[in-house]
Amino acid sequence: MKHRSFNIAALAGWVLPLLVILAIASCKKYNYHGYTLESGDPTVTSIHTYNITDSTPLNDTLVSYNSSGQPTFTVNAIAPRPAPFDSVVTAGNLGTYYLIEGSNLGSTVTVTFNGYPAYFNNTYSTDHSILVQVPSKTPYLGAAANDSLVITTTHGVARYKFTILPPAPTVSSYSDYDFTSNNNFQLTLNGVGFASVSSVSLQGTVSGSTNVNIISQSDTVMVLSFPSSIVTRGKLAFAYKAGGNTLNAYASQELVNVDVAYPIYSNSAIAPGWGSWSWDNAQISNKESMTSASTWNAQYSGGGWKIDGFREGGGNATDGLAYSSSYTYLVFWVYGGTASENIYIAFGNEGFGNSSAYEINEYAVLPGVWTYYKIPISKLLWNAGPGNWSANSSQNLNTCAFFMNSNSVTEQLYFDDVMIVK
Repeated sequence: MKHRSFNIAALAGWVLPLLVILAIASCKKYNYHGYTLESGDPTVTSIHTYNITDSTPLNDTLVSYNSSGQPTFTVNAIAPRPAPFDSVVTAGNLGTYYLIEGSNLGSTVTVTFNGYPAYFNNTYSTDHSILVQVPSKTPYLGAAANDSLVITTTHGVARYKFTILPPAPTVSSYSDYDFTSNNNFQLTLNGVGFASVSSVSLQGTVSGSTNVNIISQSDTVMVLSFPSSIVTRGKLAFAYKAGGNTLNAYASQELVNVDVAYPIYSNSAIAPGWGSWSWDNAQISNKESMTSASTWNAQYSGGGWKIDGFREGGGNATDGLAYSSSYTYLVFWVYGGTASENIYIAFGNEGFGNSSAYEINEYAVLPGVWTYYKIPISKLLWNAGPGNWSANSSQNLNTCAFFMNSNSVTEQLYFDDVMIVK
């Protein structure tokens, strides 16, 4: 009996302190959060940035040693990276993290920006702060963009004025990579952020700039037309409004001006002085169109070694385009046939040839779609030799043709904007 009484007494000795601890813990609601949750109505006092992108140029140098102890240094550029940054803001960007500060926020159930729910993790919250990311689909235009941040807790609702800024104009696709001021040409852009754009310009890659006309715009589609310009190549620049400020964004795709390029075929016509010297049926056709209303249709009969293309004059030494170091690219569009095929570009002044020696300058052509080729002239072998045009700079360019030798079926290819570009 003593033994049993001892056990009961010992148990009571452990239970009493435990009950005291539980009683104390019960005074702190939801203590498993690691902080005390208050029961008052929530408030928001400020919103802070969480970090910024640090694009300061930095390098990481790696040192390795060979068996003789000689070091090799490898320098790697460090990409832009997030860095801590605290600043009070009243407007924010899609996809960016912000720290909401206030009181009685520990029991938050939902956070919405302009009515759109945002995900947040209570692990990173306290009764005085919430770390949250603005959802990428948050409305930033129209009636839904009412600048409202709403926090709902188990004890009430807090509202705070917070503007969602429009994203920088970003192009996801172009209807063309060449442009012209002729034939009522219009360029269609698809992407995001176009509704806030106030003006567009073309910034020359080499030099110069020109304003571009906005024909129509929504947030996802913009249609442009181009004035006559001496800019040979350039990238689009957008001025747009965000948070009462005018900002600038730049597209990455370089566009080519048809009007000032050296034409071989463009604007629905073979260039003056040039002609089709094709070995198969070739003609101008309106079946497919790209920049021009009509394109050049070249046939490649199945089982044959056919070469179709263009030649200037009679192919004599004095015919064609004289070399200049300013000529940078051969560009062209081609609409593929029924299967994936390879073409070889004859580039030079030797005329057309279809022997194995001309299996150079090889490029794939995809079936049933328009594909754009912008080939550095320095990469094109001249004639059937090992050098490029600069190595043969005393010679004129008067041959540009496309050789196909492996097609088992007859293919119809359509070409547009075959040009030499500075």
